[in-house]
Amino acid sequence: MVTAAEWARIRRGLRFGQVFEGTVVRVPRPGAIGIFVDIGPSVGGFVDVLLLPEQSDDWPAEGTVADFEIWWADSRQQIRLKPSDSRYLRNDLTDFMGRVRPNWSSEVGQPVRDPGPPTLDEVRSALRSDGPPASSP
Repeated sequence: MVTAAEWARIRRGLRFGQVFEGTVVRVPRPGAIGIFVDIGPSVGGFVDVLLLPEQSDDWPAEGTVADFEIWWADSRQQIRLKPSDSRYLRNDLTDFMGRVRPNWSSEVGQPVRDPGPPTLDEVRSALRSDGPPASSP
């Protein structure tokens, strides 16, 4: 585990969409939480179940070497990843990203910043299945 200062330094060098070759090192509960990936830096990589195929048999197995993109990073000292290989992505990724990360294409290449705690609107948006919240007057 790295210090908070070291994690802040590492995080400053990260960009959304940055690709790392990684090795799947742990699939603790297939179909339930996601996979852990060794991408080299002194912090861990993780792919959330929400980005992976619905059937865990289609997930990359332990030992699989593949490319992964930075999807998110925050103060948890863990780089959130998205598989680059479409075989390891959920079938409705385009629709999912439209709901969860509608600005992804403009975020790619941008520095990953610590967003702090989510706002109430961000939490509501993430929980809604029909997209971002409507504007309030």
